[in-house]
Amino acid sequence: MSARRLTRRNLLLGTAALAPLLSRRAWAFGEKSRFIPAVAKHGGRWDGRLSGLRRIAWELQRRTSVEVVPDARPFALSSPDLFEYPFLYFGGDGAFPPLSEAEVANLRRYLTYGGFMLADANDGSDGDGFDASFRREMARVLPQSPLTEVGSGHVVFKSFFLLDAAPGRLLNKPQMLAANLGKRSAVLYSQNDVAGAWSRNETGDFEFDVSPGGEPQRELAVRLGINVCMYALCLDYKDDAVHLPLILNKRR
Repeated sequence: MSARRLTRRNLLLGTAALAPLLSRRAWAFGEKSRFIPAVAKHGGRWDGRLSGLRRIAWELQRRTSVEVVPDARPFALSSPDLFEYPFLYFGGDGAFPPLSEAEVANLRRYLTYGGFMLADANDGSDGDGFDASFRREMARVLPQSPLTEVGSGHVVFKSFFLLDAAPGRLLNKPQMLAANLGKRSAVLYSQNDVAGAWSRNETGDFEFDVSPGGEPQRELAVRLGINVCMYALCLDYKDDAVHLPLILNKRR
């Protein structure tokens, strides 16, 4: 397999062989060869957007060629099973207690080995609530990689759809934040409750209103979610060539 075909899942598999502490199951995926969102369990309200994650997995399959399992699978942050999933969702509504040292160490290892995490302030907080707790913990997990604003030229805005902003259920912040490891954004963080825009209730209706842009904003949030999933599945070679086929087709 060429370097340009390398995916985050392959990277996690390769590095798993270097870490005896990882689960023996990490060498073979089976069902996990398909995209399945993993969800971080923590001491706060972490499970409010499971339906949204199942929905974005379904949308990913409907709109792209990615094969998925439309599920959302919770794991403790200290679990070695994290290394079987290239996409981890870390959301919450309100503040949460500090992570244990084992959770911090395992999450750092996961991100360093090539895992990707989407963090999402379900409460839309800024300086308190989930936001304050998440920033505190990220300073422990990746102290050398402070959260910085994601520019409009980032590959996540062109990994499938062409976008220039990052709305969710809310539009508190026009852009996301990122914790970068080299050229790779190991963590993307939204304060707009992006998964809230995806969520549906048991009857299939959308669970939350979207503000201020209504349904057009919801569609943009879905497109953002698909872009984030595509970014999680691929390394940054897509930054150079993601739209080359489209450009060539238009020229023809």
